[in-house]
Amino acid sequence: MSKSDPNSAIFMEDSAKDVESKIKKAFCPELIVEKNPILDYAKSIIFPARDYLSIVRKEEFGGNKTYTKYADLEKDYAEGALHPGDLKKAVAIAINELIEPVRQ
Repeated sequence: MSKSDPNSAIFMEDSAKDVESKIKKAFCPELIVEKNPILDYAKSIIFPARDYLSIVRKEEFGGNKTYTKYADLEKDYAEGALHPGDLKKAVAIAINELIEPVRQ
């Protein structure tokens, strides 16, 4: 997710579908928190802006969960309680909600 690559960097004018696609394709190694760009988005952008991140998933996969502390999110991810696909979906939703006012 480099700014030098417009196919991976997220821009304020990107459509919601573009953001979802870019996040879905992003590197997000399971159980690894260091140098994980999706966790970096959560830590550096989402939590400072709104203090929570909501994970929406079926009950059989752990059910819905709202994180109010980045440390708890990171811990669950490192322990395997949060799947990369679920994290990516939540981050894409949150980023889209944050940049929607700019798109208007």
